[in-house]
Amino acid sequence: MESLPRAYYDNDDLHNPTSLLSTFYDDSARKALLVADAVPRRSAQEVPKMKQRRPTNPELLSAIGYLMKAGKQYQTPLWITIASFLGKSRRTRIVLNLGQVSKNLKGGEVIAVPGKVLGSGEPKEKLTIAAFKFSPRALVKVEKAGGRCIPFSRLVEENPRGTNVRLLR
Repeated sequence: MESLPRAYYDNDDLHNPTSLLSTFYDDSARKALLVADAVPRRSAQEVPKMKQRRPTNPELLSAIGYLMKAGKQYQTPLWITIASFLGKSRRTRIVLNLGQVSKNLKGGEVIAVPGKVLGSGEPKEKLTIAAFKFSPRALVKVEKAGGRCIPFSRLVEENPRGTNVRLLR
């Protein structure tokens, strides 16, 4: 291995690339330093942003839009929160069974599930559930127990302020 010339050690301005270039005998090392300095840096404006993903289901988009509009109109953050949960990716969307829903029920409350309700488990009493989707088995079980399964639009019409509504997630 070849050692650096004496001028390299005596140079006071080691941080200046042009002074370093003059001390090297090797052209390849000189070119490597020039290329490293010549590479332009991207500014914060030039960095490409990630594409925003959003649901493509038209029924889901209309439900999200309706809930956002109702939340702003009635100044109820519950509807905006439900809309934001519905707008999340499919992997993080909420799926609950009837057993989980009936376990968290208190008397006189309406349950809001921003996702899908499945039919596993039994409802303990009459309950009113508002959700984006219901499985056919869940619909039959809830109606058999004397409860109601309603979409969010009907829940907003019946209770615009969102009183006595419990959000399950």
